[in-house]
Amino acid sequence: MNTPSTSDLRTLALDSKAWPHAEAKKLLKRYEAAPPEKGYVLFQTGYGPSGLPHIGTFGEVARTTMVRNAFAEISDLPTRLICFSDDMDGMRKVPGNVPNAELLEEHLGKPLSRVPDPFGTHESFAHHNNAKLRDFLDQFGFEYEFVSSTECYESGRFDQALLEILGKFDKIRDVILPTLGEERRQTYSPFLPVSPKTGAVLQVPMLETDAEAGTVTFEDEDGERQTVSVAGGAVKCQWKADWAMRWHALQVDYEMSGKDLMESVRLSGIICRILGTPPPDGFTYELFLDEKGEKISKTKGNGLTIEEWLTYATPESLGLYMFQSPKKAKRLYFDVIPKTVDEYYTWMRKYAEQEPADRIKNPAHHIHGGEVPEAAMPIEFGLLLNLVSAAHVEDKDALWGFVSRYAPGTSPEATPELDRLLDYALSYYRDFIQPQLSFREPTDMERGALEDLIARLEALPEDSDAETIQGEFYAVGKEHPFDPLRAWFQCVYECLLGQSQGPRMGSFAKIYGLGNTVRLIRERLGTIPR
Repeated sequence: MNTPSTSDLRTLALDSKAWPHAEAKKLLKRYEAAPPEKGYVLFQTGYGPSGLPHIGTFGEVARTTMVRNAFAEISDLPTRLICFSDDMDGMRKVPGNVPNAELLEEHLGKPLSRVPDPFGTHESFAHHNNAKLRDFLDQFGFEYEFVSSTECYESGRFDQALLEILGKFDKIRDVILPTLGEERRQTYSPFLPVSPKTGAVLQVPMLETDAEAGTVTFEDEDGERQTVSVAGGAVKCQWKADWAMRWHALQVDYEMSGKDLMESVRLSGIICRILGTPPPDGFTYELFLDEKGEKISKTKGNGLTIEEWLTYATPESLGLYMFQSPKKAKRLYFDVIPKTVDEYYTWMRKYAEQEPADRIKNPAHHIHGGEVPEAAMPIEFGLLLNLVSAAHVEDKDALWGFVSRYAPGTSPEATPELDRLLDYALSYYRDFIQPQLSFREPTDMERGALEDLIARLEALPEDSDAETIQGEFYAVGKEHPFDPLRAWFQCVYECLLGQSQGPRMGSFAKIYGLGNTVRLIRERLGTIPR
């Protein structure tokens, strides 16, 4: 298959209906008249280090990178991506998933970059969480620049924008006040001063503002009147004003956000225009939900962490999960992992067979930034999990014994991608499947069907292919009074594998071996000892 030229690739990308290309084409219209004065198109992702990074944070970087790569396929304009940490935000509550929580109690209200690290490894709690985020982004190979809110405020990078907000203080406040309750209106200010005495970020009204002097006056926690500059880190902006200020100061062109921030996006956009800058283009994605259907939260610690996904599956499969249906709310819990892993390798297999016009719409193209490696997988992840379960495999060498017989030519050295998948399967089975296994006894009718299945499988040659074996499973289900037919396969899964769902049984019996499969059935029927 010929590799398309750069011009052909651009034509294909411009015609593509994949959502990253749709976003890229929308962004390109921003600079139809002239290129950006700053010399590049700036993508931004935001992160609040109030808790350990979770997959939602990773998802925003992954999806933004997909749009950035798509933009590079339709435009020659240079791009940059910054990952911005709002680490000057005051710590409002102690997260429930950190050690030494009592250490944080006395620092409530202080900027996260000035709160001690409960893990004892970094300069502050924010530094610890920022490092965890960067470690994973680096591991995944993202190209980005990390930017700290604290550094921007304290270095003077935001000074000019802060002075401009001070000069338009009343206009900006008037944007927000109608959205607040009566009590909050009395204290609202676009600025949150940092107490010179306690170091806490204060939500207090401004008693005076002096645009010429560049200062604000407020009452400190002990009642003393304080006048401070808005420059140099003595204040930070309230959330919506802060977001708008950042867009204005950095000249951000594109930023995604969750559905829960739609109103914030609208209000911050108004403030950004007041400051004289068009707000960035954006994309509203749906939120991730935990196993109970609740929004995942850094401070609650519900849902999956980045480390947990990578314990049980590949980074690339996580990339696929982020690509799929970004405008649809999805459960983000351990049970989504096996299906996502298998879907990833399905797309990789299709990519190798597709024409360029289809490849550019394939999720694999966007996960790998257009440079898709070969990653054929002869065995599904879900099938490996069932094999581990049925065979009571405890180590990878024993698992390889089954796999290499099923897929000749595979080995840890020859197929390292498959070897990696075996590690994930063993870990996932140990932690999530084995504790939940629940076998049931077959009914008299089901017992008769299983005995029929034994006879049919024993009549087959040991080297029968998966389709032939699958045909015998179907024949048994049709021969006996199962209505609907899926009730027969549910019987097989529940009685033989201890699960309500399972693999294509022809493939399972092929990899496990017909003799082993017959023995498994006899064990479950109690006709031979387990």
